[in-house]
Amino acid sequence: MGRLFLINLEGNFYSCKHCQTHLALADDIISKSFHCRHGKAYLFDNVVNITVGEKEERMMITGMHTVVDIFCVTCGSIVGWKYEAAYEKAQKYKEGKFILERFKVLGPDGSNYFIAQELHGAGSDDDD
Repeated sequence: MGRLFLINLEGNFYSCKHCQTHLALADDIISKSFHCRHGKAYLFDNVVNITVGEKEERMMITGMHTVVDIFCVTCGSIVGWKYEAAYEKAQKYKEGKFILERFKVLGPDGSNYFIAQELHGAGSDDDD
């Protein structure tokens, strides 16, 4: 493997909770209304310093989607997923967008998200 060239973001950004690698700008959040196994998840327009896994079909609350898991390029931790394709017309806006699971990243102020902060099971976009 060659040398890693990381993108350092300026301003308010989310980072990997394990290694603090910059992942996304707070300004690139499209929606904070997503949920996953570990609680809140945010939909982003752009995410940096990631690698992607294999494409897979995943049945979610909002229907079938083709997704790839996304991993921190520095430590390899899974931080969310990217929507490659949505089969429901109303879900097409997600294509090419990224989900960062709040439980797996640090907030712009360096804060961790804890599952106990909200009622778990309030409806999930990811059925796993």
